Amino acid sequence: MTSSIKLACVMVGLPARGKTFISYKVSRYLQWLGIRTKVFDTDDYQRRLCSGCSFSHEFPTIDAEDNTTAVTAATQALQDMLQWFQESGNNSATTTISASGSAVAIYDGTNITKKKRKWIHDTLVDNDIQVLFIESLCDDEKRIRENIRDVKVASNDNNITTEKAIDDYLAQINKYKDIYETINEDNLTYIKLINAGQQYVIHLVRGYLESRIVYYLLNLNTKKKRIWLSRHGESQFNVQDKIGGDADLSPRGELYANTLPTLISKHIGDDYPLTALDELDTGVCDGMTYDEIAEKFPDDFLQRDQDKFNYRYRGGESYRDLVLRLEPVIMELEQHEKILIVAHQATIRCLYAYFMNLDHEQLPYARVPLHTLIELTPTAYHCEENYYKVDIEAVDTYRPKAAGVQNVQKSSSNAAAGVSGEVVDSTEPILPISPHPSSSNISFSQLK
Repeated sequence: MTSSIKLACVMVGLPARGKTFISYKVSRYLQWLGIRTKVFDTDDYQRRLCSGCSFSHEFPTIDAEDNTTAVTAATQALQDMLQWFQESGNNSATTTISASGSAVAIYDGTNITKKKRKWIHDTLVDNDIQVLFIESLCDDEKRIRENIRDVKVASNDNNITTEKAIDDYLAQINKYKDIYETINEDNLTYIKLINAGQQYVIHLVRGYLESRIVYYLLNLNTKKKRIWLSRHGESQFNVQDKIGGDADLSPRGELYANTLPTLISKHIGDDYPLTALDELDTGVCDGMTYDEIAEKFPDDFLQRDQDKFNYRYRGGESYRDLVLRLEPVIMELEQHEKILIVAHQATIRCLYAYFMNLDHEQLPYARVPLHTLIELTPTAYHCEENYYKVDIEAVDTYRPKAAGVQNVQKSSSNAAAGVSGEVVDSTEPILPISPHPSSSNISFSQLK
């Protein structure tokens, strides 16, 4: 374990260069690993100060020194960031995988002048905060226009056309090209991403967190991507209420396995990588039912209900271990624009949590139904999701949070439930998170 670290990632670059996308991707990655992270977006502060302004000429988003509103917004964001670091340091409950008590703040702004960067750097260093600058450079006009269309004018409510709005925004950006000073300060730690990763420049990067973030950025593909996640077909263990990863498929599971490739080829195409991943290792409990685990290892059973993410099966893995094992897979996913993952429930949960930004309390309770294809489309601020359910029945393997022995016994006394944990106490919250009321009615023919 390394000592507690406070690190600020400071974005640099003109608008529509993917800075916000990068900011939130880095934040999701670090939070997925268990590192306390928060994005401070100076645009958000400026919008609050300039209520009612639009993205056009009357709302400059460049925090140049002659823009009083932008300077005020940048100052407030930095002050809030310092306060957040102080609160993080006082939060004894903060836990991480490899940097106990560490925290990372991401300062998302343009910061295009040396004077501005010096002010940010000196302020942070004076507060014992390490600084990593992340500069995104792009001269690809097509990509810039796409970024403006996707992020800056997506919520345009003015009575102007999208292309006119993009032209206005480009004109606004171009006013500031003459004052842009790319990072070349010898004393600063930085990484430059040029044209969405066609080239990188790395300078004075050192330490665990800085190296981890740079490693992630070297694998990050900012192009639009779609990820498909699917569990295996229903297994005999699913039907018998057993845990473990090596059971044969049930007849319904075989039907799903035989149907999925054809449907994927028809509706998604053949030009995608396919990855199959091992399930969470349940150790000595492999092949046991939850009732058997509760009887043989009652203390372990209750510990798992109390802290499902950190509980490690005897001779097996925890969800925390699985996250670490899947980190190389995340790097692979980021490099592809289209990929299908077929895996077991716990593995899909960890991958789903990465894209949907679920915390470690929510992750082990993500609903991942059988015989369902989950489509994820990451965007700058969030990740869109769609569920496509095949018309092949399967048991429900979901267990609610803190179900405990009582719910296991309750499910055992109700044969109609099919497996343990599916009888959900109405007083228990179910995580997560996003309802899909129509997903059970969606067929593969609707997948575009």
